[in-house]
Amino acid sequence: MPYKFKSRATADLIMLDASARKLLAILGKDADGAGIITAEQIPGALAALEQAVLEDEARRAAAGETQDDADAEQMDEDAAPAGAADGVSLRQRTAPFIDMLKRSAAEGRDVTW
Repeated sequence: MPYKFKSRATADLIMLDASARKLLAILGKDADGAGIITAEQIPGALAALEQAVLEDEARRAAAGETQDDADAEQMDEDAAPAGAADGVSLRQRTAPFIDMLKRSAAEGRDVTW
């Protein structure tokens, strides 16, 4: 089930189930049913996402994976076996949502799903 994030400060953002659930888990939000990130909660949400991105990048660096490796994996996605490592970094996955949060914070708007 895709998730649709909404804010009066931006256009809607649609995310596939797995990506949205991972993102909401990072934020400590329940992925089942509707939810909200209030304008007051946005700074904490941004900090949590940035921390998770840094941890993901450190994990990838420790594993010896570079951005070129991730790009090559993405191109070979069709040939990859089921359950292969995700070639898209957390930074790439969260970028549209982080933008939505920043714009919403600037206008004092909540984000719902």
